[in-house]
Amino acid sequence: MTEPVKKVVLAYSGGLDTSIILKWLQDVYHCEVVTFSADLGQGDELEEARIKAQQAGVKEIFIDDLKEEFVRDFVFPMYRANALYEGVYHLGTSIARPLIAKRQIEIANMTHADAVSHGATGKGNDQVRFELGYYALKPNIRVIAPWREWDLNSRDKLLAYAESHGIPVARDKRGEAPYSMDRNLLHLSFEGKILEDPWREPDDDMFLLSVSPEKAPDRATYVELEFLKGDLVAIDGEKMSPAQLLTRLNQLGGSNGIGRLDLVENRYVGMKSRGVYETPGGTILGIAHRAMESLTLDREVAHLKDELVPRYAALIYNGYWFSPERRMMQTMIDASQEQVNGVVRLKLYKGNVTVVGRKSDFSLFDPAIATFDEDKGAYHQGDADGFIKLNALRMRIAANLRKRS
Repeated sequence: MTEPVKKVVLAYSGGLDTSIILKWLQDVYHCEVVTFSADLGQGDELEEARIKAQQAGVKEIFIDDLKEEFVRDFVFPMYRANALYEGVYHLGTSIARPLIAKRQIEIANMTHADAVSHGATGKGNDQVRFELGYYALKPNIRVIAPWREWDLNSRDKLLAYAESHGIPVARDKRGEAPYSMDRNLLHLSFEGKILEDPWREPDDDMFLLSVSPEKAPDRATYVELEFLKGDLVAIDGEKMSPAQLLTRLNQLGGSNGIGRLDLVENRYVGMKSRGVYETPGGTILGIAHRAMESLTLDREVAHLKDELVPRYAALIYNGYWFSPERRMMQTMIDASQEQVNGVVRLKLYKGNVTVVGRKSDFSLFDPAIATFDEDKGAYHQGDADGFIKLNALRMRIAANLRKRS
């Protein structure tokens, strides 16, 4: 027989779904609920979540500002790897989940809770990401996933449950919501409803972080990004904290129409999903970081990193941030960044990010060798003859064999 749950830590936003989950946990499991709300830069008024939790009788309420930890310990390590899922997605939702899971387990330990709960549906990736994080950090923790247990499987049933239990429902929640949205300091995502038709173009007024490229300024914006060991440390010479840097990049990118992405992606649970994303700051950061590496990374190190990127990105997307293989890859990636130091100059213009300059005291670009003019003996062009013939040897042997056959 399963032991009864005494106390559960709920990842709580204060929105309709998690407000219903809070009441449902109290009614079905007859347990004490601890609420945890993470401020990752989503822009919501989290004090409202505190008030709603208090009204629901919650005694232990945690509202934590995790923005700096989010960018410093999760976003920046990911960008050292140049991680893009399926070549384009900046993993804005994916990279936030392990931090939420980590803090939730810390709170469970602090409050002596025997269970944790989340509001992710049984069709999505987030249930996997949260729960892999929970089990990696506290192997015997009990996990309650209401969407896999209850019969509130339609919007009408959710609204009826809310009204019958006195849970306030905002007027705009009574109609059919056009999108499902997730926001943090790295991105804003839109899924579901009208976007479930992959042929339909999103409405321009849907976007919140960026102007359309057509409405962006007619004059380009130039910006200089300074890197130290692969991490952004200053913008236009001004040093800031990680969260402040990303906030500033979001402002620069958003005002220039940068960072919009319309993607059909492969979910870990097996289905395809259409998502629309805004990642203005991350788009700039990713392009600048690669430009800095182009100047400072050894060729074979850079190429090896590129081979690892799809695997590394998939690990984050699928929820394996705390896995031993991700940690091992991170150690190798971080070692490659020791000399990724210097400044990249970018031009931002109507949705485009163009690298127009880069400099570093650790640059491997040697003008004396790369020049098309006389190189004063640094490179003997005649040496290329033997180099080419040695590398062509196996192909010449194969060609001779085909000719004889």
